[in-house]
Order: sequence, then C-alpha cells, then structure tokens
Amino acid sequence: MKLSAELRAFAGRIGHEFNRPELLVRALTHGSFSSETRPDNQRLEFLGDRVLGLVMAEAMLAADRAATEGQLAPRFNALVRKETCADVAREADLGAVLKLGRSEMMSGGRRKQALLGDAMEAVIAAVYLDGGFEAAREVILRLWGKRIETVEADARDAKTSLQEWAQARGLQPPRYAEIAREGPDHAPEFTIEARLDSGEAASARATSKRAAEQAAAKALLDRLEGRK
Repeated sequence: MKLSAELRAFAGRIGHEFNRPELLVRALTHGSFSSETRPDNQRLEFLGDRVLGLVMAEAMLAADRAATEGQLAPRFNALVRKETCADVAREADLGAVLKLGRSEMMSGGRRKQALLGDAMEAVIAAVYLDGGFEAAREVILRLWGKRIETVEADARDAKTSLQEWAQARGLQPPRYAEIAREGPDHAPEFTIEARLDSGEAASARATSKRAAEQAAAKALLDRLEGRK
C-alpha cells in the first residue's frame, strides 16, 4: 500500500515515515467510515493511550526529579487528557485527513474534540507498531513540545483558580451555564459558559460537563490574567 499525497504530508507533519502505511490508514479511520475490509481505529486508540501515558510518565519524572506523586499526577493528567490530544491533533491538521462517514462529516466531525483526541491516540499507536517505542516517544515529545515544560500552569484546577481570582477582587463566585448540547446521547458534547457578575464570560466545549466547565474557567481566567 502506498500513502496518498495528503497522508504523506501528514506523516511528515508528525515526523514519522511509515514502513507499514496501512497502520496510519487504520489510525485515521473513524467507525462511521469503517467496513469489513477497512477496520476502524478503536483498538489502536486503546493502545495509543497507554503508549502516551508511559512516555508522559517518564517525561514527568525526568523533568522534575524532586516532585512527589501528588505533584506529578495532575501534571500527567493535563498532558494525556483528551482535550490536550485534540489540541495536538489540530496543530498537526489531523482533521483534514480523518476518514469519516457522511453523517459524521456533515455534523462537523473533523472539528470534534473527542474524534480528534481519539484519532491522535490511534496515530501514536500506529507509530509505535510501525517503528517501536523509541519512534513513538520521539513523535510524542516533538508534538507535545513546550506543553511538557509549561504543564504546571495547565494542571491547576481552573475552577478553583477562577473562584479565588474572583473572591480576591470582591466578586461573587463564577456561575456556569450549559448553553448547548450536541451529538448523540452516547457521545454528547457540551458547551458551557463561565461568567462573573462583573460581566466577563468565556465558553468552551468538551465531551463532559465537568471538562467543559474546567475548560471554560481556564479560558476566562486566561483572558482575565492577560489583561494585567
């Protein structure tokens, strides 16, 4: 099997030349596009999640040899969570090469956080199976880049930090409201708005209300702190 020009370009963006191109094709095949002759990427996603976790655990230990388990855990979670995987996927323009069924494509599947995050994990597994652990490690560390260095800020509980920011300025605690819900019941996406009584607000989307609230709080906090 030979990769198409767009898949070769994508492989170049992630920094791996595939000896078994069929692995990349499978990693980029969503269940809505799969068939008997073209399996989906779910099994690869399962494996890629574990490979990513091991690479990040090693990176955390190497980056801070004095950190306790309690300090490392939130940093680790921030680096491997679906939202981060989706952000990395967007930077690599993974959505442009993701194979989706018509209905999923029509509903904006190429931009959906859950689909992008899952596919990114599947791509990691494809690199691992094609080139081994070191190849996967190199790709992950390259793609995650400065996120590893700045993870301490990302690992903060954003809702707590936003509440502390508001209280320090005599404001009421932030309010969170669901402003949209999209997708099927088994895979919903929630859009949550975080708002202060001063009128400042920001919204974010995620596959759970909790994650969307955290993301909205972080977006609002980043905006507020950026004005200092």
